[in-house]
Amino acid sequence: MSPDDKEEASALPEDPAAEAESDAEVSGSEEHEADPNPPAEEDDAPVVEYEKEGEELAEFDLETQIEEFRAALEEDPDNCIHHYNLAEALEELEEREEALAEYQRALECDTEQAYHAIIHFGVGNLIFHQLLSGIQSVVVKSSIGLHSAHKPGDSIVDVYDEDYTIPIEHFQNAMTFLPQLKADDELVDYISKEAPGQLANIYYKWGSDLIDKSRQIAKYGSEVQDVKKALKLIKKTLEIDPSHSQANLMIKYAKKMLAQGWKSFDEYGFEAKDIEGSG
Repeated sequence: MSPDDKEEASALPEDPAAEAESDAEVSGSEEHEADPNPPAEEDDAPVVEYEKEGEELAEFDLETQIEEFRAALEEDPDNCIHHYNLAEALEELEEREEALAEYQRALECDTEQAYHAIIHFGVGNLIFHQLLSGIQSVVVKSSIGLHSAHKPGDSIVDVYDEDYTIPIEHFQNAMTFLPQLKADDELVDYISKEAPGQLANIYYKWGSDLIDKSRQIAKYGSEVQDVKKALKLIKKTLEIDPSHSQANLMIKYAKKMLAQGWKSFDEYGFEAKDIEGSG
């Protein structure tokens, strides 16, 4: 699911062989419960939470559901959907490390890859949400390095490629395995729409983070290279989503920076270095 906006989709089928005949079962959590390879019992049918505009999701006790998922795993430890449901519930409680371990276990147990698309989608979202925590969420939403006055502490000084390439790989895998997904058309359509959108957002964030980093005095010597790399990444966003308004705006700013130059700031927010433009 996307960080800001989810849409309602129906549940995965309780029986992988009966995907077209499955009915949606919606709960107030972001759990998807289904059986991996053998036919599932009705209680094992996955539940997917997607929120439509103007609708409220039913409240429920996450901790109770987590206990139920753990109990189900004691009886059937190799059931990929039990692991997946537990992962989503743990993620709701912000137990992200344990949630990630359960997602990975779900992938291992999904030997027929019937649910790889939705599991990879879940992993990609979890990692992207982690990336959007703290100051980085502020930067990606408002492009603070370009659109507002520089503020000490409100900046990114380190950008590690793997923080972006890992969720990108999971969303790409979600699309790769989508034709094999044992789910109804509504859920398939949801992932086919949301996975590319998330890819576009990650490329944009990666680029905008590099631009913000280029304005910090903590790192010398790579400012111009960072902005040039950012331009390439943000162009990938526009290849996926040409209407991405922030990416279109950021492209203009990045080109202006390279042409006219810009200033870098120290940890206190004072101007500390001039980067020359190419003219």
